[in-house]
Amino acid sequence: MVDIRICGGRVVLNDGILETDIGITNGVIETIGAVDSAKKTIEAKGQLVFPGGIDTHVHFSEPGRTEWEGFETGSQALAAGGITTYVEMPLNALPATTNAENLQLKLNRAKSKNVVDYSFYGGLTSENLGDIEALADQEVVAFKCFLSTCGSDQPGDFSNVDDATLKKGMEILARKGKILCLHAEDASLTDQLEMELTSQGKTDAQAFVASRPIEAEVLAVKKAIACSRETGCAIHFVHISSAEAIAEIQQAKREGLDVTVESCPHYFVFSAEELPKLGTLAKCQPPLRKEEEVTKLWGCLLRGEIDWLTSDHSPCTIDLKEGDFFTAWGGITGCQNTIDIMFDEAVKKRGMSASTFAKLIATTPAKRFKLEQKGELTVGKDADFFFLDDTMSYTLQQGDLYYKNPYSPYVGRTINCRVTKSIVRGQVVYDIEKGCSKENGGALVTVSR
Repeated sequence: MVDIRICGGRVVLNDGILETDIGITNGVIETIGAVDSAKKTIEAKGQLVFPGGIDTHVHFSEPGRTEWEGFETGSQALAAGGITTYVEMPLNALPATTNAENLQLKLNRAKSKNVVDYSFYGGLTSENLGDIEALADQEVVAFKCFLSTCGSDQPGDFSNVDDATLKKGMEILARKGKILCLHAEDASLTDQLEMELTSQGKTDAQAFVASRPIEAEVLAVKKAIACSRETGCAIHFVHISSAEAIAEIQQAKREGLDVTVESCPHYFVFSAEELPKLGTLAKCQPPLRKEEEVTKLWGCLLRGEIDWLTSDHSPCTIDLKEGDFFTAWGGITGCQNTIDIMFDEAVKKRGMSASTFAKLIATTPAKRFKLEQKGELTVGKDADFFFLDDTMSYTLQQGDLYYKNPYSPYVGRTINCRVTKSIVRGQVVYDIEKGCSKENGGALVTVSR
């Protein structure tokens, strides 16, 4: 007898959909097939049963800027969106996760505050080269750096990396067997364009997009690939927004370099032409691209040239979204809707298979970051699932959001599917009728070595 039987669902496996049961014992998948008896039964009622989503790009800003988003509200939003594991970026917390001591602050704060499972990145900046080897020996999934200008004058804040430190950091991470994730925009070009445009009084949406052109993304991608080729460091490009950059990454893969790439829902469902209407809620870096580029990016995704999808959830308090497009905080609040929006757009509207979609939102990131117990519906893996009703449509309302600051450019959007239940290691953490669990049982995910 198993502990839990999930029945009545269409189970999304690596090679297709199967109408069958799932048996769970001690929080792990024991069987996929008919289950005769169980202590408890969860009825899926004809819905799709997916492996729990994995979002490898969120900013929860705890400690230091918890008023922007904390582990509790952030993990609840993820659970409501079908995400059962996340990896949190080393910024925008204060202090940033740039040494082992700061990582311990994260680990201490995260205990008993998460409804889903979690892990963390370490950061590489121009100031912490001497800390990254020790940090790599700790429980960090990978490292993150910025090739574009970032940071503030606040002590402990994150900052970008210079070329010399980038190379030296890659050499160390290659020896330690760690992946370096890169925000790829060329700082010299974007800084110059921003200065030129703002000095002319051009601070609207069109000027902001012009200040961060596709050329800046491509230049940074080429630089990182060249450095990876020289050092042997495995790399991962975050939130890539253009087909031209994807083409450079595909060429690097053909050369045999160890490189992967992600993109985000906002680059597929919004365009630069909509940015004046969307306002600063949709300001992000890289910026939204023109409609013709959005079409090209869809081609990349449907051809399998983008390895997985993330939210790049980067919230703040609403007052920081005031001002013009250069002074307002840059970041999109959206982790609760990565799965339903992209399932609607990719599977329902463009014909992607559910199994391919599962790889984009769970299986591939789990394998890349060695989250061995996560990412697919296979015997022996953690019993992480979400149920998706692909017959339901709803219009996202502000009241649906679990964020600490409940705003999002997706509010008002009609989505033609809905996450109805999320399960972490056999425990229901979100139910559409009951809401999020009040028990913060999320645990640190350790990386296989």
